[in-house]
Amino acid sequence: MRISGDWIDHPGTQALCAVLTEAGYQALFVGGCVRNALLGVAVADIDIATDARPKNVSDLAETAGFHVVPTGIEHGTVTVIAQGLAHEVTTFRRDVETDGRRAVVAFSTDVAEDAARRDLTMNALYARADGAVLDPLGGLPDLMARRVRFVGEAEARIREDYLRILRFFRFHAVYGDPAAGIDAEGLAACAANADGIEGLSRERIGAEMRKLLGARDPAPAVATMAQAGILARVLPGSDAKALSVLVHLEGDLAPRWQRRLVILGGIDPGDAFRLSRVETGSNTAVRDAVGSALTPAALGWKLGAEQAGDAVLCRAALFETLPPEHWQSEIARGVASTIPVTAADLMPALQGPALGKKLREIEARWLASNLYLRKSDLLA
Repeated sequence: MRISGDWIDHPGTQALCAVLTEAGYQALFVGGCVRNALLGVAVADIDIATDARPKNVSDLAETAGFHVVPTGIEHGTVTVIAQGLAHEVTTFRRDVETDGRRAVVAFSTDVAEDAARRDLTMNALYARADGAVLDPLGGLPDLMARRVRFVGEAEARIREDYLRILRFFRFHAVYGDPAAGIDAEGLAACAANADGIEGLSRERIGAEMRKLLGARDPAPAVATMAQAGILARVLPGSDAKALSVLVHLEGDLAPRWQRRLVILGGIDPGDAFRLSRVETGSNTAVRDAVGSALTPAALGWKLGAEQAGDAVLCRAALFETLPPEHWQSEIARGVASTIPVTAADLMPALQGPALGKKLREIEARWLASNLYLRKSDLLA
C-alpha cells in the first residue's frame, strides 16, 4: 500500500528525504500525515522519523541550504524548512523512564522500538519517500477499520502519559467507526487509570478537550467519557446529555468547541481548561444569555453574531426544542441595529448615576421589545 499527496511530491520534502537517505540514514513519514493520507483526510503537519541523530540531521540540512530550528532538540526533534515547507524531523526513540506526564527517552536506530512507544496503532504507521507504507506493529488493519486501539497493553500505554486517556476519546470521535463502538479494552484501561488525570496540567487537558469538542460529532465519545467517570474529572459538574441534541441542531454549521463547551456546563472552564481571558469571557456571556429571555435579535445586538448563535442553539438543545423561526436572520437584524437613544438625548436633564440608570432602563425596554421600540417610544 502506498500513500500520495501534494505534500509528498513537494520538492522540498523529496529533497530533504534524499539528503538523509543519501547519507545512509532512514527518512520515514510517520504518524498523522501517514494516517490522514491513508484516510483521504487533509494533512496539516509533516513528521519524519529517522535513525540520524539530531546533530546529523541539522548538519546535513544546513549543508543542503535548508533552514533548521532546534524546536525540541532535547527530545530529538528539529524543524527543517525545505523550500518553504516545514518538516518535524525526529530521531527514532525508546522510552527509558515515564512518570505519567513526560518521558525520558533514548535515541534508537530501530523503527520497531520507535513504533512501540507510540500511543495508538493508527499512529504507528510509517511511509518511505515513495509512499510505500511500513506497518511495524500491525496498525494498518485497525486504521482501515477505523478502530482506535492502544499500542500493546492499553494500561501500560496510559501509565506512560495519562493524557492518552483524553486522546483515546478524541481519536475515537474523529477517526473511529461509530457503528463499531469504542474499543472495550481501551475504555476499561481509561476508567481504571482515571486518577492519573489529576496530575496533568490544565493547559494540556484544555488543549486536548478543544480538539475533542471540535470534532464533527463528539457526542458519543463524550457520553462514554461521562459514563466512565472521566468527564467529571476534567470538568466537574458537567452534563453531556444535551450535547447530542446540540450537534443535531447544528446541522451543517461548522463545529465550534466553544459552543459545545457551553452546553456541557459544570464549573468555570476558564480555570479547568486554562482558557484565555477572551475565551472565558465569551463562555460566561453565552452561558448567561442561554438563561435569559432575550430574543435572537436582542442577543445579536448584545453579543454579536457568533456568540448569539451559540446561545440560541444551546438554549434550544437544553429545552429539546427547535430554535425560533428565522433565528439567523433575526440575529443579523440585531447585529445591524443601533439603539435609538443615546446619553445626549437625556442630557443635561440627567447626569452621573441617574443618567446611567436611565440608559440601562431604556436599553432593557428596547431589548424586551425585540428592538422595535422607536426613539419617541423610549423617551415617552
